[in-house]
Amino acid sequence: MMAHMSTDELAFRQELDAIRDTIDNLDAALIHILAERFKCTQRVGVLKARHRAPPSDPAREARQVARLRALAEGAKLDPVFAEKLLAFIIAEVIRHHEAIARG
Repeated sequence: MMAHMSTDELAFRQELDAIRDTIDNLDAALIHILAERFKCTQRVGVLKARHRAPPSDPAREARQVARLRALAEGAKLDPVFAEKLLAFIIAEVIRHHEAIARG
């Protein structure tokens, strides 16, 4: 199939494939980083349950949102997107903490 492509089409396809390979590697890294993050938050959940602390910490969550919005802006990432992503992650963490607290 590549034999029938023009030089421009071949160059386009090679560049596209290279960029997609990088995206695939970054997606894999994101999954591993999220897995590590959730291992840590599980430990927090166990600690909170042991000390009967509430599963949610709104003050910390607000600080995290502000911190990640600033990081996103510095990285040229939409801070609204970063906040939505963090809200999704925090909601999942709280769900885990509530489950741990219930036993």
